[in-house]
Amino acid sequence: MRTVLVTGPGGGGRTTAAAAAALAAARQGRRVLLLSCDRGPAPGAVLGGPLPADGGAGGPWTPPVEAAPGMWAARVATDGHFRAVARDLQDRGASLFDLLGAAPLDADELTEVPGAEPLAILAALRAAHADGRWDLVVADMPPVHDTVRLLALPEQLRRYLRRLLPPERQAARALRPMLAQLAGVPMPAARLYETAERWQQELAAVQTVLESAATTVRLVAEPLPAAVEILREARAGLALQGCHVDALVLNRLLPDDSADPWLTALAAEQRLACKTLRDDFTADAVPVCELPHLGRSPRGMADLTELAQRAAGDAYGPGAVAEPRPDPWSVEDRLKDDGLLVWRLPLPGAERDALGLVRRGDELVVAVGPFRRVLPLPSALRRCSVAGAGLQDGALCVRFIPDPDLWPRTS
Repeated sequence: MRTVLVTGPGGGGRTTAAAAAALAAARQGRRVLLLSCDRGPAPGAVLGGPLPADGGAGGPWTPPVEAAPGMWAARVATDGHFRAVARDLQDRGASLFDLLGAAPLDADELTEVPGAEPLAILAALRAAHADGRWDLVVADMPPVHDTVRLLALPEQLRRYLRRLLPPERQAARALRPMLAQLAGVPMPAARLYETAERWQQELAAVQTVLESAATTVRLVAEPLPAAVEILREARAGLALQGCHVDALVLNRLLPDDSADPWLTALAAEQRLACKTLRDDFTADAVPVCELPHLGRSPRGMADLTELAQRAAGDAYGPGAVAEPRPDPWSVEDRLKDDGLLVWRLPLPGAERDALGLVRRGDELVVAVGPFRRVLPLPSALRRCSVAGAGLQDGALCVRFIPDPDLWPRTS
């Protein structure tokens, strides 16, 4: 099963492009789920029919509705997911509430808190992957900077859990039943570790979906100067997370032959941005697809069909079979010639002044603009010291020198 995550600068037409891609794949005979993260009326307006609202029932998405033959659409159920998680936590912590003399919240008191949406989206993506009914899931994601942070979330949370609740601290687990009998209540620490382990498993499953070769990111933007800068920074952030961009969709292109000087000037600005973006992306073999401005806001299947015919021409279309991708983060052995090992981290779009690098034990903390990632060093590099780094041809090349005290000696 393929998963295509559609994102881009705000207001660039992500929802329309996602729906057109889903319809194009459905017309090729695939069973497609269009999963929308938009809670407003836009998805229903684009599809030409209403989508059920999130009723808080507890599922990862609202009941899918068939929008076209072979194409179903649903919303991420943020409120329902939050309520389900909150009820589960309260049930698991019942003994702790009793110990503290606290009363758990009633179901009617559970109100969605800020930050619940990213976890709900990740849960919905995992559930869609495990559902088994779909050949393709097209996810209409939040704006691109929010999407980059969302894609980094499973790895970050798993790291926090390992640091705050390391499994090795459970060495006294055998004593807990006896301590629980003496205290008269189950030990809260046992519940805490059980919950942490359950979250670890859930996050690992989500991370497996996101890191799969069958999961790709599709960028959608109206080609304007601001979009060029946003996409460059976001593309580097996506690369830092190891995400593969399968296509760039340039949306709402105006005709060049307008008699209106105002439209002619705006079209010229678009074409200049198109050239810049096309040069940036095609240099790394990322296909670029252009969608015309229809002269109106797309509404219903007739408009989507017109756009889907363009989207279907993409060589990396949503129906294409995902091929295994080689690990782009290779270690180059230059020991014989230069006495160095070079770790090459492709970061297309990154600017030299926006890069940050810190060695922390067996980890490397890499920053690209507003995005950061903690990378575990390959085993060979753990026995080396950092000798320097530089940005070369869109890749951060970090140079390592073997540490004589740690590097194996040859006789």
